[in-house]
Amino acid sequence: MSRILIPVMLFLLLVLEGVALDLLPVSFIANELQLVPHWVLIFLILKIMFFDGEDTSASVIHGLIFGFLIDVVYTGVLGVYMFCYALVIYMIHSLVKVLHANFYAAILLSIIGIALTDIFINIIFSVAGITEMIWQDYLLYRLIPTALANGLFLFVLYPLLTKLLMKWKEERYSKGSTYF
Repeated sequence: MSRILIPVMLFLLLVLEGVALDLLPVSFIANELQLVPHWVLIFLILKIMFFDGEDTSASVIHGLIFGFLIDVVYTGVLGVYMFCYALVIYMIHSLVKVLHANFYAAILLSIIGIALTDIFINIIFSVAGITEMIWQDYLLYRLIPTALANGLFLFVLYPLLTKLLMKWKEERYSKGSTYF
């Protein structure tokens, strides 16, 4: 069942990322803050922590696929999100081996993952000449608000998503099947 539901949930989060800012009050968005929802990335980080085994590459593959879909749907440059999501998911997967899977580790790894992803994307867009933002402005008006908003999203959905992922992991191992 998780073989079907995880990609469906990722796709749903991908769609919801596009309408997330439309749901916020206009006065909140009208200022200089730039919030970028990284809900797919947060779900993939939770998936690494509470569903994947140590040797699985399913989350990296999902990062490639859904990063590419984000590139196609929301950006004009193909491959940026695909590369950044896959790279950050791989890096977080390495860190999960060191930390225990709990709420504090999920917050820490999600904030690290969001920050790294957003910084990598900004560097690539800056080198390509797509964006020209001074690093102090980037930190103040984009990175910090993005990390806080996505941290709030994680805080709200953590209990539901972790229980669901752990249940699917238990079902997967009780049947003796692999994910891919």
